[in-house]
Amino acid sequence: MMNRSPMTDSWYVSNFQLMEKHLNGEAGTHIHSIRKDAISRFAQLGFPTTRDEEWKFTNVAPIAKMNFKPVLDLSHDGVTKEDVERFSFGGLRCTRLVFVNGHFSQELSSLGSLPQWAKAGSLAAALKTDADAVSEHLTRYARYDDNAFTALNTAFLQDGAFVYIPDGKVIEGPIHLLFISTKLGTPFLSNPRNLVLAGENSQVMIVESFVSLDDNSYLTNAVTEIVAGDNAVVEHDKLQAESAKAFHIGTVHVYQRANSTYTSNSISLGGALVRNNITVVLDGEGIECTLNGLSLSTDEQHVDNHTVIDHAKPHCNSHELYKSILDGRSKAVFNGKIFVRKDAQKTNAKQTNKTLLLSDNATIDTKPQLEIFANDVKCTHGATVGRLDEEQLFYLRSRGLSLNHARDVLTFAFASDIINRVHVEPLRSQLEGMIHARLQQGRH
Repeated sequence: MMNRSPMTDSWYVSNFQLMEKHLNGEAGTHIHSIRKDAISRFAQLGFPTTRDEEWKFTNVAPIAKMNFKPVLDLSHDGVTKEDVERFSFGGLRCTRLVFVNGHFSQELSSLGSLPQWAKAGSLAAALKTDADAVSEHLTRYARYDDNAFTALNTAFLQDGAFVYIPDGKVIEGPIHLLFISTKLGTPFLSNPRNLVLAGENSQVMIVESFVSLDDNSYLTNAVTEIVAGDNAVVEHDKLQAESAKAFHIGTVHVYQRANSTYTSNSISLGGALVRNNITVVLDGEGIECTLNGLSLSTDEQHVDNHTVIDHAKPHCNSHELYKSILDGRSKAVFNGKIFVRKDAQKTNAKQTNKTLLLSDNATIDTKPQLEIFANDVKCTHGATVGRLDEEQLFYLRSRGLSLNHARDVLTFAFASDIINRVHVEPLRSQLEGMIHARLQQGRH
């Protein structure tokens, strides 16, 4: 069941019509026909409600009732290079693509030492300069026929990141996709769309971070599609640290070919209502897939992690560990699905969800799922929910630590299991600092 709101529908449809007037001759292109299909599908679907099984524990009514204005053009809105440095993980020197309210800023970006054979830049530009490569993959994996937020993103698809690594090439340092949200004076909608193509035997590390300059209300509705070719190695680190009043819907679809390796580290610290969707299709033998996640929430925050790992071929391994730390009256949701198709024999899949409750008023809804249609597999899943161990607290206090310090030590140890899996050292160090700061903030 969907939320059929004519006012909501007409708002976004009318804004879509305004966008069409900005296209300057692009209305007849293939991508715009996809946009028109997507806005039509969004109008049919409407926003999901809690009567929809996939959204049973996440109420998006606060999003549905607000008229977010889609950002159709680039405006730096006061963003400076000093602001970019502030969100650059201690001055990490790398290829950095900067987006302001979803639109690429050449002025604020830095290609660093990006080799000439690699491509990293604006998706809007790539739609013109690399039309064949983009059209072959864009919207192929993140389908909009049954997901209202993906349909909305596709309808307003204008810009985002395009990264292409040719066969046999290795990018030594990370490529940082930095998405900065500004104030703008009115609730707005940012729709970044990213496409990452890693060729056969290639290797790339993508860092995707979402931040904001002001504590204001807006909606980030991001979609990232990643293709890992045969024997490719892709690490994808995502940090969501947006405004405490912001809404964030992040969707990632990954398509893996034979013998490829994909690792995801998803960290959620900000936002009032956050939904992270990640779907990985293992469409070849010998694939390795690892999904790690950490959310730290307090006050009235709501963080929902939905994951799908689809074992479509035999002899593949997947590992999944998601952790949540909840304080105040915050709420978390974890729904992890593992599909093992009929022909996917010799699958090895393990899924674990662990939650640490720091408050009597915090809650978690967790639902690990296995759907197995093969008979020669090793698959496990499990979920644990608990509080800090009183014996460990007593031990630390007996060694001279205060109660608050002891709580922080144990809580950080719980989180560090995920943080230590991030291979970009400056990012890992900043995450450690951010978590320490959030723990201290939670005591005030």
